[in-house]
Amino acid sequence: MGLRNIITIDGPAGAGKSTLARDLARRLAWNFLDTGAIYRAVAVAASEAGIPISSPGRMGEFVRALEVRVELESDMSRIFVDGRELTGLIRGEKISTLTSFISSFPEVRGALEGVQHRLGANGRLVSEGRDQGTKIFPLAGLKFFLTAAVGERARRRFLELALKDPSVRYEDVLAKMTERDGFDENRAETPLRAADDALLVDSTDKSKEEVLNFMEYKAREVFSDLF
Repeated sequence: MGLRNIITIDGPAGAGKSTLARDLARRLAWNFLDTGAIYRAVAVAASEAGIPISSPGRMGEFVRALEVRVELESDMSRIFVDGRELTGLIRGEKISTLTSFISSFPEVRGALEGVQHRLGANGRLVSEGRDQGTKIFPLAGLKFFLTAAVGERARRRFLELALKDPSVRYEDVLAKMTERDGFDENRAETPLRAADDALLVDSTDKSKEEVLNFMEYKAREVFSDLF
């Protein structure tokens, strides 16, 4: 039953998946899996090792040889690669760009599937990403596909980035997000799409609290025997 007792939250960049998944896990007292953090940690390791992104095969071999360990908590996923914690090194812009490339490689995604499956084996997991309900946990008991208009997602990301860098421009953020959407939706390996049985949640005109309350309501309804 472990794989059924999982909630997946998929959706495009900037939709708020990580924040909502983290907060939902907190409310339910379940574990939170930030799958993007796993790919980012692998990107850190690959960057430090000088593995070229022009060689998907070599990148896949490198990732398969890594020992990736994830410690799940209700509000974060702590990522260890070959015994070293990389959680604090995964949020830079360079790593974001590298992650975008290597996460599209079938060789890399295949190498990390087992890590995610093991983390879901005991259930009571809220897992967010771009292929959780379609590829990684197709038997999950509750699936959400979280989205918002690209302009609104860009606005939210712009406000977040502007706090750190006042020179950032909304137009640049919008262009980059639009490009990322096209890349994710058209990639050969697990393109971004909603699972057939996912609940579509459009947050364009909704507050985070409204979306979170809806998700919690559905979770307690679907998994009523666990609460």
